[in-house]
Amino acid sequence: MAHHFLGKHHSKATAAGEAPPKVTDWRKEEKHHKHMEQLAQLGAVAAGAYAVHEKHKAKKDPDHAHSHKIKEDVAAAIAVGSAGFAFHEHHEKKDAKKHRRNGHRH
Repeated sequence: MAHHFLGKHHSKATAAGEAPPKVTDWRKEEKHHKHMEQLAQLGAVAAGAYAVHEKHKAKKDPDHAHSHKIKEDVAAAIAVGSAGFAFHEHHEKKDAKKHRRNGHRH
């Protein structure tokens, strides 16, 4: 008997505790990680540019310099985090490419 849980249909094999065989499309996986890497790079560049903009605003507007400095620091932290995520996705992409070339079917 099939079970329904939150709109998902489970077969007898899943209900008995057996996992269905997982087939990974490594080419699709590689493309996904490449896309995510490019988005993260774009985010890092945009956040970095905003940080530079706020640094300039802090110099030009001494009355609100503290506010601009806080915005600059937050943007810089976001840029570093986004760059780290891009680095992570780059390595995930490399792993997917390695699996694809070696013919792994997981």
